Amino acid sequence: MIVITRRQFAVTLGGAAAWPIAARGQQGTRVIGLLNGQVTSTSASLLLALRQGLVQAGFVEGQNLAIVYRSAEAKVEQLPALATELVSLRVAVIAAVGGDNAVLAAKAATATIPIVFTTGGDPVSTGFVSSIRRPGGNITGTTFMGSLVATKQIGLLRDIEPKWEMVGLLLNSGNPMTPLVEEEVQSATSSIGLKVAVARANTPAEIDNAFAQFIEQQIGALVIGSAVFFNRNLDRLVNLSAKHRIPAIFNNRDFAAAGGLMSYGADTSDSYRQAGVYVGRILKGDNPGDLPVMQSTRFEFVINLKTARTLGLNIPPSIMAIANELIE
Repeated sequence: MIVITRRQFAVTLGGAAAWPIAARGQQGTRVIGLLNGQVTSTSASLLLALRQGLVQAGFVEGQNLAIVYRSAEAKVEQLPALATELVSLRVAVIAAVGGDNAVLAAKAATATIPIVFTTGGDPVSTGFVSSIRRPGGNITGTTFMGSLVATKQIGLLRDIEPKWEMVGLLLNSGNPMTPLVEEEVQSATSSIGLKVAVARANTPAEIDNAFAQFIEQQIGALVIGSAVFFNRNLDRLVNLSAKHRIPAIFNNRDFAAAGGLMSYGADTSDSYRQAGVYVGRILKGDNPGDLPVMQSTRFEFVINLKTARTLGLNIPPSIMAIANELIE
């Protein structure tokens, strides 16, 4: 297992721009591009998982591998230029991670260089691949199907307090899987007689407005959708939930660790690790179009018991028993 601090990881990748020229002079060294749509500091653990997948496939930086790292630092409008730059550097493979906009940018930049993606949605409906089993073309990857967890999240909220009559759903319009999430939630809530209030937020001010709307509509609980933008505004979302005493469930552990009530979502680290393995397989000669898109089968459920007590909620023992982690 590779153990590198977040700061060490950022510094290492920060100097990667000059690697391709030097690396091509070293016999046996392959050069890949890593295109990240998220902020490096907040996605460092996921990027490390990708590197561990590369090691698992037999590729170690400084020995037989060099990585050219480009991050939009959550400024998605920069992704097309960064993807074009990686193509101009003639990297052997592009790993596109940190949001679907990174995948779209890489796909638009090249139809020949192999691309390995991570996504939280359905890669067929978003147009990344033509088939899960046989993606075709120059692209494949992994999905943790974040769009399909909202129904489970609502169920967990109802298990804690079944008397809630309305649940809030906060989405980000910039996330390509937002329509799918809303459709899923509307279907799930209508089948159990639960009302849903939907709001979208693309700026911090719109997050504030959404919470004002939720308070006015007297929601009993809140589901926060998955989005790079929401990750950047983690503290704001957690603090507003606490301020208005709204039980909220999020997609990843970072929110629960920061004081959110609960998180439930796929183990994205495992998805990134598998993406690293796929990059390695392609470097060894596998055709990306023949590698089926891998779907995550590992999910993580975290409860912040301190927040539950603050909200006056009694978490049933049966719910605590299925949690992967209880934060005191």
